[in-house]
Amino acid sequence: MFPVRPDRGHPIAGAVVAAGLALMASPAGAVLAGHGGSVKSVSISDDGRYAASASFDNRLILWNIDEQSEIRDFDAHEGAVNSVAFLPGGDRLVSGSDDGTVRLWDVQSGALLHSFEGHRGKVAAVAVSPDGRLAASAGWDRTLRIWDLAGRTPLRVLEGHKNNVNAVAFSPDGARLLSGSYDTTLRLWRVDDGALLETLSGHEFGVTSVAFTPDGRRAVSASVDETLRVWDLERGAELAALVGHEGPVFGVTVSADGRLAASGGMDRTVFLWDLENGTFLRAFYGHDKPVWSVAFTPDGERLLSAGADEVVRIWALDSGLEIGGTGPAQDRILAAGVSPKAVADDPRGAALFRKCAACHSVAVDGARRAGPTLRGLFGRRAGAVRGYKYSEALRGTDLIWTEETVDALFAEGPHIYTPGSKMPVQRMTSAADRAHLIAFLKRITTTQTE
Repeated sequence: MFPVRPDRGHPIAGAVVAAGLALMASPAGAVLAGHGGSVKSVSISDDGRYAASASFDNRLILWNIDEQSEIRDFDAHEGAVNSVAFLPGGDRLVSGSDDGTVRLWDVQSGALLHSFEGHRGKVAAVAVSPDGRLAASAGWDRTLRIWDLAGRTPLRVLEGHKNNVNAVAFSPDGARLLSGSYDTTLRLWRVDDGALLETLSGHEFGVTSVAFTPDGRRAVSASVDETLRVWDLERGAELAALVGHEGPVFGVTVSADGRLAASGGMDRTVFLWDLENGTFLRAFYGHDKPVWSVAFTPDGERLLSAGADEVVRIWALDSGLEIGGTGPAQDRILAAGVSPKAVADDPRGAALFRKCAACHSVAVDGARRAGPTLRGLFGRRAGAVRGYKYSEALRGTDLIWTEETVDALFAEGPHIYTPGSKMPVQRMTSAADRAHLIAFLKRITTTQTE
């Protein structure tokens, strides 16, 4: 039923290019914009009305899909949120984070209901059983864990992967779990007792995402090796390798009727695949950074994709176009509140600030991102922005941000200068660049002239 794996000279490459040329000429479309960091995961409620997104900015956001509007955010994780899933009925959410926890949320109020702890490392993915009783999590401690959502207790730990576990999914009947790991394998487990049923090998590099087909007989996996693989779970055999992405593939999903799969990856592109014959159907272009997650609406008419460009995009499957919206996402620096005049006057300073803008805003309103606002930075005590959830390392510190301390932060790196803080490890070894960045920061964190 499936063709053999095409090589790089397969005509699919021409189809991808042709589709890309057509779609790049199309008007840009809808974005669910509100996060201050890469959007790592998107999930859709079973009635198709709402989406939930998880982001590097430590938050979840609930969206109205039709209105393309933010309803509320969920803010209690102490690290980047990597995965989110609705419970059946749409009244609860489960999320997994870099902080090592799995959290259960009330959708209506935004309240945190419970925090499940046990992983000894980041939680890369979560899944919810079809009956809503259980959650499963994949961790970078090389384990899978199953949680009782009603009793709010841990049930069991599944061990066997030889490297970090990136992906997990429940079978449609809830009896099995499928996991994917950097060890290049997929593993099929029995939920009731945690027994390992099958190990699937074929990917050349780490597995990043997995999805069952609705009948539970097949699965699709995505990998750093630039392919998707289709598996016969009854025979434990690979059926096909779907080739087309130019770079690691990060997300995969299967439509409710089982006919289609969608994938997104490092190449900033979303692909649509026909699972009946293993062929490429369409490419969706619009993200300007890698695509981390994809999800079909239950009616099969739309597809949502989440990316490192900090937005979720909505696509019409029949036309391949984005739905509604006003245009592509703003430049990261301008979105962080830096005035166009400041960028035009000092393009070098703006370029140096670009990495800072991934986590920090300088807007007057202190728009929330992964890090606290930098507005009024110089002369401010570290850990002093009201409402931001700082790490213990910065709570109550005597450190004052000055030209000298900011210089030391980037010269030594935050892992040395402010050990235990949330700031990613980064250094700026050039004293001239540090001086230029500090001068730019002094300008943009005080009053800007438009």
